Amino acid sequence: MTRNGIFAKTSFALSALFALAAPAAFALDGAEGKEFDSFDTGRGELKITFLGHASLVLEFGGRLIYIDPVKQYGDFSKFPKADLVLVTHEHGDHLDAGSIAALKAASTRIVLNESSRRKLGGGEALEHGKVLEAAGVSVKAVPAYNVTAGRTNYHPRDRRDNGYIVTVGDLRIYVAGDTEVIPEMADLGHIDVAFLPMNLPFTMTPDQVATAARTIKPKILYPYHFGTTDTSLLTKLMEGEKGIELRLRKLQ
Repeated sequence: MTRNGIFAKTSFALSALFALAAPAAFALDGAEGKEFDSFDTGRGELKITFLGHASLVLEFGGRLIYIDPVKQYGDFSKFPKADLVLVTHEHGDHLDAGSIAALKAASTRIVLNESSRRKLGGGEALEHGKVLEAAGVSVKAVPAYNVTAGRTNYHPRDRRDNGYIVTVGDLRIYVAGDTEVIPEMADLGHIDVAFLPMNLPFTMTPDQVATAARTIKPKILYPYHFGTTDTSLLTKLMEGEKGIELRLRKLQ
């Protein structure tokens, strides 16, 4: 596994070129000391900074996309303003009104599911299957929910929480939100990079993440939102899995 690497896409395959330590000069303002990976999208470089848990930042073409920014993982008053904020669902470890307010500029677009829009009191609700263009990327909302008996109250299907497929140049990134293995994963299409949640009782076990990965077949898999789950269990499950590179980052 390579930390903070630069990766090129050749014949629709991502391959590691070389490892690059992340000096402060390359860090996003406010995110000093956080890990990041960079990718060639075919239309320029994309940098993904891993703030922690479900909080991510995508930088592309001089624009900034924040996903589930919450105060536990950054003082967002010190970060650059957002061009786009994506919120997966209404729970406090994903929807933080104060952090969104700190990131908001006059032109910032805030995209979420309808229950989160009502809770926040603003933003644009994006329904499952719908696509919008913003901040130089394409965003499609996809379902996220629990299916296991005894867990369905955490993320009920009828609340219509969101996962997102973010298309940046030639790169398709799946940020699953809080979900288990669901039938809709088989219909996501080509995925280059997948972020899959892994913590009980709220989302997936390592076995479920491995099952989801084998269904989705991303070229790169990041488990995220994993709390105290032993990530070595997923490493063992994914050993020898051809075509899927597992990367572990600080996303407890």
